[in-house]
Amino acid sequence: MAQKLIRITDRDNVAVALESLPQGSVVEVEKSAFTIAANIPAGHKVALEDIAEGESVIKYGYPIGRAKTAIKKGEWVHTFNVKTALSEEAEYTYDEEVAKESVLEMNAKKAIYASSGVPTIKAYERKNGDIGIRNAIWIIPTVGCVNQISKLLEAWGNENLGIEDGVHAYVHPFGCSQLGDDHENTRKILSDLVHHPNAGGVLVIGLGCENNTMDSFKALVGEVDEERVKFMVSQEEEDEVESGKKLLSEIAEVVKKDKRTVVPMSKLVVGMKCGGSDGFSGITGNPLVGRFTNELVAMGGTAILTEVPEMFGAEQVLMNRAESKEVFDEVVDMINGFKHYFTSHGQVVYENPSPGNKMGGITTLEDKSLGCVQKGGRAPVSGVLKYGDRVKKSGMNLLTGPGNDIVSTTVQSAAGAHMILFTTGRGTPLGAPVPTVKIATNTALSEKKANWIDFNAGRLLQEDSDKVLNDFITLLQRIASGEVKTKNEENGYTEISILKDGVVL
Repeated sequence: MAQKLIRITDRDNVAVALESLPQGSVVEVEKSAFTIAANIPAGHKVALEDIAEGESVIKYGYPIGRAKTAIKKGEWVHTFNVKTALSEEAEYTYDEEVAKESVLEMNAKKAIYASSGVPTIKAYERKNGDIGIRNAIWIIPTVGCVNQISKLLEAWGNENLGIEDGVHAYVHPFGCSQLGDDHENTRKILSDLVHHPNAGGVLVIGLGCENNTMDSFKALVGEVDEERVKFMVSQEEEDEVESGKKLLSEIAEVVKKDKRTVVPMSKLVVGMKCGGSDGFSGITGNPLVGRFTNELVAMGGTAILTEVPEMFGAEQVLMNRAESKEVFDEVVDMINGFKHYFTSHGQVVYENPSPGNKMGGITTLEDKSLGCVQKGGRAPVSGVLKYGDRVKKSGMNLLTGPGNDIVSTTVQSAAGAHMILFTTGRGTPLGAPVPTVKIATNTALSEKKANWIDFNAGRLLQEDSDKVLNDFITLLQRIASGEVKTKNEENGYTEISILKDGVVL
């Protein structure tokens, strides 16, 4: 009998349908056959045993909620008969022995790369020792008032300057009329983008009367390569467009001289993101990214996992991999801080998943989160970053940020990610300022939206997992080396969004 269900761990009391299962069909899990009691869509869950009312529903080896009513073996398990078990309060513990196991496991993988050598990519080496995998010119407006000037100069630059990776203006509505943390968050994200190594050059454009004054912004940005980073205050120019063209031309002369050189893959900083998830996200796409994370960290590289609200219900899994008690405490602070962000606005922490997630087979936030955190593989957590922080140490870093796709890909880019691995079961065209690798969790999506999708992780359901992983790593090497553009780059889909929490004046 062909496999139609997958039980993820031997502790699970539900399995996931690999295809649509009609009522009355007979299926088999681990040599035990039973009858399906209702029409069950692909990606959705089936009860493998009777589950009493109030009993935990187990998937990925962990509870994803409690049964609202008694559920019989073979029945569809979803939002109508399962409810979240999350609350705003939770106690967390640090298991030092479990954390040590994670570190030892990673050290063993590191030893393999130490003896065999780390794979290489071709990248642009910057003066400060960073690498860039693209050599674009970025235009950063300090305030939304100059967005259209920035877009006009972007269009002129792409038509006239001949920059291989393009000229990109990252417009936003902020930089003025903000208070407190909102204002500083805007400034930090924009400053981070000025320093991003994928930008061979940057033109910063201000208006002149905004709260984010050019002088204060320059002080925040700090030291820059003055040949590559230039500043313009529009109110001080007789013709700001002509002045902008002149500055872009000067930057372009420098950028065009840059050449790629061979560098170890350990220099890469890679962000991880999921959006438009489905029931296969935690089976194919996210575990594939997790296996890559393990390899990258073992090479000495850096991975960034964000989307804090999509850690709720799975946070202890990450805490159990904190490499020290100090890192554990930082993870706890990050989780509790984001819960406070929700409750301070009168919102519950478990208002998730989205309608599209539910249609794809995800039932509760725990269900979504336990699949989401698999993008971190089994790598020890080595650091925790606040919103707007840049990566300071290699390894697996957790970054404070929301689940919103544009905000989270922006904060990962600002933190220093050279590329973002974005898994999706429903599909999305979204692109960050950095190459955004779209990974389909199922083959049907990959075939239907080939103009959005870069890699089909649905292959894992039919092919050898090591071969799929090797193909995936090869693709990432080619993208990093500039041999292949991601679909978001080909489509010109790149944008930013900055977190807003407070008052607009």
